[in-house]
Amino acid sequence: MENDRFEIDLWPNGLPTDARVLPDEQIEQLKKQQTEEHLTWVETPTLTLYPASSETANGCCVVVCPGGGYNILAWPKEGLELAEWFNSFGVSAAVLKYRVPRRHPEYPHREPMQDGQRAMRLVRYNAAGWNIDPERIGLLGFSAGAHLSLMVATQYQLDSYGGVDTIDDVSSRPNFVCPIYAAYLGPNYSDDRPELGSLVKISQNTPPAFMAVTFDDSYRGVQTGMLLNQFKQAGVPAEAHIYAVGGHGYGIRPSEDPVSSWHHRLQDWMRSSGLLQLPKES
Repeated sequence: MENDRFEIDLWPNGLPTDARVLPDEQIEQLKKQQTEEHLTWVETPTLTLYPASSETANGCCVVVCPGGGYNILAWPKEGLELAEWFNSFGVSAAVLKYRVPRRHPEYPHREPMQDGQRAMRLVRYNAAGWNIDPERIGLLGFSAGAHLSLMVATQYQLDSYGGVDTIDDVSSRPNFVCPIYAAYLGPNYSDDRPELGSLVKISQNTPPAFMAVTFDDSYRGVQTGMLLNQFKQAGVPAEAHIYAVGGHGYGIRPSEDPVSSWHHRLQDWMRSSGLLQLPKES
Protein backbone atom coordinates (compact mmCIF):
# COMPACT_ATOMS: atom_id res chain seq x y z
CA MET A 1 0.00 0.00 0.00
CA GLU A 2 2.86 2.38 0.70
CA ASN A 3 3.68 2.42 -3.01
CA ASP A 4 0.15 3.66 -3.76
CA ARG A 5 0.68 6.88 -1.79
CA PHE A 6 1.29 10.04 -3.76
CA GLU A 7 1.60 13.79 -3.32
CA ILE A 8 -0.26 16.34 -5.41
CA ASP A 9 0.29 20.09 -5.76
CA LEU A 10 -2.73 22.15 -4.68
CA TRP A 11 -1.90 25.03 -7.00
CA PRO A 12 -0.03 23.72 -10.09
CA ASN A 13 -0.66 26.98 -11.94
CA GLY A 14 0.52 29.29 -9.17
CA LEU A 15 -0.62 30.43 -5.72
CA PRO A 16 -3.69 32.72 -5.52
CA THR A 17 -1.98 34.91 -2.89
CA ASP A 18 1.17 34.59 -0.85
CA ALA A 19 2.05 37.84 0.87
CA ARG A 20 5.66 37.22 1.88
CA VAL A 21 6.30 39.72 4.63
CA LEU A 22 9.28 37.78 5.97
CA PRO A 23 12.77 38.81 4.86
CA ASP A 24 14.79 36.28 2.88
CA GLU A 25 17.22 35.84 5.76
CA GLN A 26 14.43 34.77 8.11
CA ILE A 27 13.04 32.37 5.54
CA GLU A 28 16.45 30.72 5.20
CA GLN A 29 16.69 30.45 8.98
CA LEU A 30 13.27 28.79 9.12
CA LYS A 31 14.33 26.25 6.53
CA LYS A 32 17.40 25.38 8.60
CA GLN A 33 15.21 24.76 11.66
CA GLN A 34 13.09 22.16 9.86
CA THR A 35 13.14 18.65 11.35
CA GLU A 36 11.48 15.32 10.69
CA GLU A 37 8.88 16.25 13.32
CA HIS A 38 8.20 19.86 12.32
CA LEU A 39 7.86 21.57 8.94
CA THR A 40 8.90 25.18 9.44
CA TRP A 41 8.53 26.71 5.97
CA VAL A 42 5.91 25.62 3.42
CA GLU A 43 5.72 27.54 0.16
CA THR A 44 4.31 24.75 -2.04
CA PRO A 45 1.06 23.46 -0.47
CA THR A 46 0.30 19.82 -1.22
CA LEU A 47 -1.95 16.90 -0.39
CA THR A 48 -0.36 13.56 0.44
CA LEU A 49 -2.86 10.84 -0.45
CA TYR A 50 -3.06 7.61 1.51
CA PRO A 51 -5.60 5.50 -0.42
CA ALA A 52 -7.24 2.71 1.54
CA SER A 53 -6.50 -0.81 0.35
CA SER A 54 -8.86 -1.99 -2.38
CA GLU A 55 -9.65 -5.01 -0.17
CA THR A 56 -10.84 -2.88 2.76
CA ALA A 57 -11.80 0.51 1.28
CA ASN A 58 -15.28 1.64 2.31
CA GLY A 59 -15.32 4.92 0.35
CA CYS A 60 -14.85 7.28 3.28
CA CYS A 61 -11.99 9.79 3.22
CA VAL A 62 -10.61 12.24 5.80
CA VAL A 63 -8.49 15.29 5.00
CA VAL A 64 -6.06 15.80 7.90
CA CYS A 65 -4.73 19.23 8.95
CA PRO A 66 -1.69 19.09 11.27
CA GLY A 67 -1.37 21.76 13.94
CA GLY A 68 1.42 24.12 14.86
CA GLY A 69 0.01 27.55 15.66
CA TYR A 70 -0.09 28.54 11.97
CA ASN A 71 3.70 28.74 12.30
CA ILE A 72 4.87 25.13 11.85
CA LEU A 73 3.27 21.79 10.95
CA ALA A 74 3.57 18.79 13.29
CA TRP A 75 3.83 16.68 10.17
CA PRO A 76 4.18 13.02 11.22
CA LYS A 77 2.53 13.18 14.66
CA GLU A 78 -0.57 15.10 13.57
CA GLY A 79 -0.58 14.10 9.92
CA LEU A 80 1.04 10.99 8.48
CA GLU A 81 0.43 8.82 11.56
CA LEU A 82 -3.29 9.62 11.40
CA ALA A 83 -3.40 8.73 7.71
CA GLU A 84 -1.88 5.31 8.37
CA TRP A 85 -4.35 4.72 11.19
CA PHE A 86 -7.33 5.63 9.00
CA ASN A 87 -6.10 3.19 6.36
CA SER A 88 -6.15 0.41 8.97
CA PHE A 89 -9.95 0.33 8.87
CA GLY A 90 -10.62 1.11 5.22
CA VAL A 91 -10.67 4.91 5.27
CA SER A 92 -8.60 6.85 2.77
CA ALA A 93 -6.77 9.92 4.03
CA ALA A 94 -5.23 13.05 2.55
CA VAL A 95 -2.72 14.99 4.67
CA LEU A 96 -2.74 18.72 3.96
CA LYS A 97 0.58 20.55 3.88
CA TYR A 98 -0.73 24.10 4.14
CA ARG A 99 1.31 27.28 4.05
CA VAL A 100 3.21 28.21 7.22
CA PRO A 101 4.35 30.32 8.93
CA ARG A 102 1.81 33.12 9.03
CA ARG A 103 2.26 35.25 5.92
CA HIS A 104 0.36 38.36 6.99
CA PRO A 105 0.29 39.85 10.52
CA GLU A 106 -3.36 40.91 10.23
CA TYR A 107 -4.65 37.83 8.38
CA PRO A 108 -2.71 34.81 9.66
CA HIS A 109 -5.47 32.46 8.51
CA ARG A 110 -5.76 33.62 4.89
CA GLU A 111 -3.36 31.28 3.11
CA PRO A 112 -4.26 28.22 5.26
CA MET A 113 -7.96 28.88 4.56
CA GLN A 114 -7.28 28.99 0.82
CA ASP A 115 -5.33 25.75 1.02
CA GLY A 116 -8.05 24.11 3.15
CA GLN A 117 -10.87 24.97 0.76
CA ARG A 118 -8.81 23.92 -2.22
CA ALA A 119 -7.92 20.59 -0.59
CA MET A 120 -11.57 19.73 0.02
CA ARG A 121 -12.46 20.58 -3.56
CA LEU A 122 -9.53 18.63 -4.95
CA VAL A 123 -10.53 15.45 -3.11
CA ARG A 124 -14.18 15.77 -4.06
CA TYR A 125 -13.33 16.55 -7.69
CA ASN A 126 -11.20 13.39 -7.92
CA ALA A 127 -13.50 11.22 -5.79
CA ALA A 128 -14.46 8.75 -8.52
CA GLY A 129 -10.88 8.15 -9.62
CA TRP A 130 -9.66 7.82 -6.04
CA ASN A 131 -12.41 5.35 -4.97
CA ILE A 132 -13.97 7.90 -2.60
CA ASP A 133 -17.63 8.64 -1.91
CA PRO A 134 -18.01 12.43 -2.49
CA GLU A 135 -20.66 12.51 0.25
CA ARG A 136 -18.36 11.00 2.91
CA ILE A 137 -15.37 13.33 2.93
CA GLY A 138 -14.43 14.65 6.36
CA LEU A 139 -11.98 17.22 7.67
CA LEU A 140 -9.93 16.60 10.83
CA GLY A 141 -7.45 18.97 12.39
CA PHE A 142 -5.31 19.43 15.48
CA SER A 143 -4.89 22.69 17.42
CA ALA A 144 -4.48 25.41 14.76
CA GLY A 145 -5.34 22.74 12.19
CA ALA A 146 -8.57 22.14 14.12
CA HIS A 147 -9.33 25.85 13.90
CA LEU A 148 -8.66 25.64 10.17
CA SER A 149 -11.00 22.65 9.83
CA LEU A 150 -13.75 24.58 11.60
CA MET A 151 -13.24 27.64 9.40
CA VAL A 152 -13.58 25.52 6.27
CA ALA A 153 -16.61 23.69 7.70
CA THR A 154 -18.44 26.87 8.70
CA GLN A 155 -17.38 29.24 5.90
CA TYR A 156 -17.54 26.92 2.89
CA GLN A 157 -20.00 29.28 1.19
CA LEU A 158 -17.38 32.08 1.21
CA ASP A 159 -14.77 31.83 -1.54
CA SER A 160 -11.37 32.69 -0.11
CA TYR A 161 -9.52 32.93 -3.41
CA GLY A 162 -11.77 32.98 -6.49
CA GLY A 163 -12.04 30.04 -8.85
CA VAL A 164 -8.92 29.18 -10.82
CA ASP A 165 -10.09 26.05 -12.69
CA THR A 166 -12.90 23.48 -12.89
CA ILE A 167 -11.85 21.95 -9.57
CA ASP A 168 -13.26 25.03 -7.88
CA ASP A 169 -16.73 24.33 -9.30
CA VAL A 170 -17.31 21.66 -6.64
CA SER A 171 -18.19 22.29 -3.00
CA SER A 172 -15.53 22.74 -0.30
CA ARG A 173 -17.99 21.75 2.47
CA PRO A 174 -16.84 18.70 4.43
CA ASN A 175 -19.50 16.10 5.25
CA PHE A 176 -18.21 15.92 8.83
CA VAL A 177 -15.60 17.78 10.85
CA CYS A 178 -13.32 16.62 13.67
CA PRO A 179 -11.57 19.41 15.61
CA ILE A 180 -9.09 17.86 18.06
CA TYR A 181 -7.77 20.04 20.91
CA ALA A 182 -8.86 23.05 18.87
CA ALA A 183 -7.17 26.43 19.38
CA TYR A 184 -8.32 30.01 18.76
CA LEU A 185 -11.96 29.52 19.69
CA GLY A 186 -12.12 32.70 21.89
CA PRO A 187 -13.00 35.38 22.64
CA ASN A 188 -13.88 34.37 26.19
CA TYR A 189 -10.44 33.06 27.01
CA SER A 190 -7.16 34.73 26.14
CA ASP A 191 -5.07 33.63 23.21
CA ASP A 192 -2.37 35.21 21.13
CA ARG A 193 -4.92 35.75 18.34
CA PRO A 194 -8.35 35.96 20.02
CA GLU A 195 -9.95 37.53 16.95
CA LEU A 196 -9.56 34.21 15.14
CA GLY A 197 -12.40 32.90 17.29
CA SER A 198 -14.88 35.07 15.38
CA LEU A 199 -14.05 33.15 12.19
CA VAL A 200 -15.85 30.05 13.49
CA LYS A 201 -19.62 30.46 13.46
CA ILE A 202 -21.76 27.35 13.89
CA SER A 203 -25.06 27.32 11.97
CA GLN A 204 -27.70 24.79 11.02
CA ASN A 205 -25.70 24.13 7.83
CA THR A 206 -22.51 23.21 9.66
CA PRO A 207 -21.65 19.50 9.20
CA PRO A 208 -21.81 17.05 12.14
CA ALA A 209 -18.79 17.06 14.42
CA PHE A 210 -16.63 14.91 16.66
CA MET A 211 -14.38 16.68 19.18
CA ALA A 212 -11.74 15.60 21.69
CA VAL A 213 -9.70 17.63 24.18
CA THR A 214 -8.47 17.58 27.78
CA PHE A 215 -9.64 19.76 30.65
CA ASP A 216 -6.05 20.61 31.59
CA ASP A 217 -5.26 21.93 28.09
CA SER A 218 -5.27 25.60 29.10
CA TYR A 219 -8.59 27.20 28.05
CA ARG A 220 -9.26 24.72 25.23
CA GLY A 221 -11.31 22.20 27.22
CA VAL A 222 -13.77 24.89 28.29
CA GLN A 223 -13.91 26.33 24.78
CA THR A 224 -14.68 22.92 23.31
CA GLY A 225 -17.57 22.61 25.76
CA MET A 226 -18.84 25.99 24.62
CA LEU A 227 -18.47 24.90 21.01
CA LEU A 228 -20.53 21.79 21.72
CA ASN A 229 -23.28 24.03 23.06
CA GLN A 230 -23.23 26.02 19.82
CA PHE A 231 -23.78 22.81 17.87
CA LYS A 232 -26.69 21.98 20.18
CA GLN A 233 -28.28 25.38 19.66
CA ALA A 234 -27.90 25.06 15.89
CA GLY A 235 -29.49 21.60 15.90
CA VAL A 236 -26.41 19.94 14.41
CA PRO A 237 -25.34 16.49 15.72
CA ALA A 238 -22.05 16.58 17.63
CA GLU A 239 -20.07 14.48 20.07
CA ALA A 240 -17.36 15.76 22.41
CA HIS A 241 -14.96 13.91 24.70
CA ILE A 242 -13.33 16.08 27.37
CA TYR A 243 -10.74 14.04 29.26
CA ALA A 244 -9.34 15.18 32.60
CA VAL A 245 -5.63 15.21 31.79
CA GLY A 246 -3.29 14.88 28.85
CA GLY A 247 -2.24 18.37 27.90
CA HIS A 248 -1.81 19.34 24.28
CA GLY A 249 -0.21 18.02 21.13
CA TYR A 250 -0.34 14.25 21.67
CA GLY A 251 -1.76 13.09 18.34
CA ILE A 252 -2.57 9.39 18.59
CA ARG A 253 0.68 8.36 20.27
CA PRO A 254 0.17 6.04 23.26
CA SER A 255 0.45 7.19 26.86
CA GLU A 256 -0.90 6.23 30.28
CA ASP A 257 -3.59 8.91 30.02
CA PRO A 258 -7.09 7.82 28.93
CA VAL A 259 -7.07 10.55 26.27
CA SER A 260 -4.65 8.41 24.26
CA SER A 261 -7.66 6.33 23.19
CA TRP A 262 -9.64 9.27 21.78
CA HIS A 263 -9.16 8.08 18.20
CA HIS A 264 -10.92 4.81 18.99
CA ARG A 265 -13.92 6.84 20.12
CA LEU A 266 -13.70 8.64 16.78
CA GLN A 267 -13.83 5.31 14.98
CA ASP A 268 -16.88 4.35 17.05
CA TRP A 269 -18.54 7.65 16.13
CA MET A 270 -17.77 7.21 12.44
CA ARG A 271 -19.21 3.70 12.51
CA SER A 272 -22.38 4.72 14.35
CA SER A 273 -22.81 7.67 11.97
CA GLY A 274 -22.82 5.35 8.96
CA LEU A 275 -19.55 6.72 7.58
CA LEU A 276 -17.84 3.33 7.39
CA GLN A 277 -20.57 1.46 5.54
CA LEU A 278 -19.71 0.10 2.13
CA PRO A 279 -21.59 1.89 -0.66
CA LYS A 280 -24.69 0.09 -1.86
CA GLU A 281 -24.49 -1.45 -5.29
CA SER A 282 -26.89 0.15 -7.75
